[in-house]
Amino acid sequence: GGDGMKIGRAAIAGLCLGVAVLGLGAVEPPPAPDNPGRADAAPADPPAGQMLIASAQIQDPRFYHAVILILRHNQDGAFGIVINHPLADEPIAKLLAAAGDDDKTVEGTIAVLSGGPVQSELGFVVHSAEYHRPETMKVDGKVAMTASKQALEDIGHHNGPRKCFFAFGYAGWGAGQLEGELARRDWFTAPEDPALVFDADRGTVWDKALARRGTDL
Repeated sequence: GGDGMKIGRAAIAGLCLGVAVLGLGAVEPPPAPDNPGRADAAPADPPAGQMLIASAQIQDPRFYHAVILILRHNQDGAFGIVINHPLADEPIAKLLAAAGDDDKTVEGTIAVLSGGPVQSELGFVVHSAEYHRPETMKVDGKVAMTASKQALEDIGHHNGPRKCFFAFGYAGWGAGQLEGELARRDWFTAPEDPALVFDADRGTVWDKALARRGTDL
């Protein structure tokens, strides 16, 4: 992360977000801090692109009524971003300025979400799949993720994706951990829906996603 983007806590007024790091080091984040995943590991079920929906029995405030978009899931673990824990809309110029990029030509704001409790110093741009850079993580042909400040610059110059949000932190599981939680029915699964990921009122996402969960659950 030394060559990444760092955003100081004091630079983002009202958001206790710690330090954000964007860059190549964040493109392939580990499923868990102590479990570096392999991108070429065998995929696992549910696959990337599915949504995890917290059951009502999860009372942990970090995951209460959470809906998580799985970005990667393989034999080494899983990695996803919570899509319904909003923080604020922030000017793109403010995020870039806090990262040391003093580009005053960028315009607009971006929705900032709490993406999960793991490594909240990392920042991710989750976006529609028509936009891609060399470092972009492809997910399922509908959504993708890019963890570089160049993505924010492109958005601020109107050259970015059609749909996007910015998330601090992620949700991570080690090998077999998510499977165990699914077996306990801590989570339901549902197919990913770009309308829920990007467009829906964040306060309605859990109810709408729950209505789409697998009927066998």
